[in-house]
Amino acid sequence: MTDTTNVRDSTRAKISGRGVAVRGQDIDTDRIIPARYLRTVTFDNLGPHAFEDDRTSSDSPHPFDDPRFAGARILIANRNFGCGSSREHAPQALMRWGIAGFVAESFAEIFFGNCVALGLPCLMASAEGVGQLMSAVEEDPSRELTIDVAAQTVRFDDLSIEATLPAGLREQLIKGEWDALGQLLTASGEIAARAESLPYIRGFR
Repeated sequence: MTDTTNVRDSTRAKISGRGVAVRGQDIDTDRIIPARYLRTVTFDNLGPHAFEDDRTSSDSPHPFDDPRFAGARILIANRNFGCGSSREHAPQALMRWGIAGFVAESFAEIFFGNCVALGLPCLMASAEGVGQLMSAVEEDPSRELTIDVAAQTVRFDDLSIEATLPAGLREQLIKGEWDALGQLLTASGEIAARAESLPYIRGFR
């Protein structure tokens, strides 16, 4: 469930932290969180299972199992990240693993929307820019990145890479208006006053 605490002050204008590169095109939600975890009642315990099948079936260590990337907050991906089924469990699992923002060449539309609804910025960069970021974090996992939503950049060291986000969604993240449910909950007084002013609402009480 989305955290709605202090939602009006919960902007997502900047995300800073170490990065983790998950290479590959068309990484789908079935890979991000296997279908057997869709039966969970809450999202609370999904984090440890992110990429579980990829992590157990590969001969080489998955980045999520590499201790060098433990605690990474920014996931860097290639093209069409999050494609496949529309399950909200995918961004929830990644968020609960510790990811707070994404940079990729492109995202699947529903995954992108689910991320923004959770306050997780998804910025799109060129293949060259994504390649630079991936190489940078793999070369030095302690390197800190900063996603700047307003400036539409990802910075590390003295470099700045252009990374875009649609204007409307960018404003939502900057102003802290990305959580529609949270806004309803925190504006309950205003909603009640408005409802009281509507005769067709009063008549049903």
